[in-house]
Amino acid sequence: MAPRSCPCGLPTPYQDCCGRFHRGEAAAATAEQLMRSRFSAFAKGDEAYLLRTWHPSARPARLGPDRKMRWVRLEVLESTGGSVVHAEGTVRFRAHYVERGRVGEQEEHSRFVRYDGRWVYAGAL
Repeated sequence: MAPRSCPCGLPTPYQDCCGRFHRGEAAAATAEQLMRSRFSAFAKGDEAYLLRTWHPSARPARLGPDRKMRWVRLEVLESTGGSVVHAEGTVRFRAHYVERGRVGEQEEHSRFVRYDGRWVYAGAL
């Protein structure tokens, strides 16, 4: 049986895609890569990774993910900046979920910045 594709939407197995970021083996090279890895962390329930990749000025003390919500699909709609040569960038995305048997979606335009040399989530625009 072939490994399942990563929750972030790329056709790469989770272990080789966002899993390496979650395990701390690599850091996201772009803002979009970080956003995708954060979506995968929500899908996998990896609260520690989400908190590690949140800018300290806006980071909550804890998340306490909703176990009744399952994140199922991600669409990246647009990104600006956020490359290996930028210090900040934005990603607009639509995240699809199922909550108590009902499908839903959340659209957000997120801001990412470099902090201590790594990309972090700085909040919604």
